[in-house]
Amino acid sequence: MQEFSDREILDLFSKEDTRNYAFNMLVRQYQQRLYWHIRKMVIVHDDADDILQNVFIKAYKGLIAFREDSKIYTWLYKIATNECITFLNNKKKRFFLPIVDVEAQLSRHIENDPRMSGDRIQMKLQQAILTLPEKQRLVFNMKYFDEMKYEEMSEILGTSVGALKASYHHAVKKIEEFIRSH
Repeated sequence: MQEFSDREILDLFSKEDTRNYAFNMLVRQYQQRLYWHIRKMVIVHDDADDILQNVFIKAYKGLIAFREDSKIYTWLYKIATNECITFLNNKKKRFFLPIVDVEAQLSRHIENDPRMSGDRIQMKLQQAILTLPEKQRLVFNMKYFDEMKYEEMSEILGTSVGALKASYHHAVKKIEEFIRSH
């Protein structure tokens, strides 16, 4: 699939007659990467699909006013991250569950979901990641799976590079400990 530059997408989106075409290009270009970012946070496929749809709805509404302070992907990633956090917080409130119970529920889902492929070690890693505090989980997923630079993560999360490095270090240590003890 051909990748389009931010400038190409924004130029096409700015014109009424090519707006839908530009948006479809944007969706095709970023939906898979955003889906997997969301899925690693919320685990459940249907929830990830719903959140992804919300991300693109917000993107469509906001793209006309996009100021180009960042790349489109960074902007979309920030929207997706915020939608994940909102979803998880609402899930805790809706079911009056402490985060530990939500994580246990998601962990059981990993074991039983036929769409979750991978061997035993991959399953154990996913379960370990779920034990992390939300911010550490986000940082770990962004660095380990998405291979994102700390500077990009800083822009998305609004956190200093030093704090992100510390969060990642703590996350790695907790994951190692979980895998050793389980």
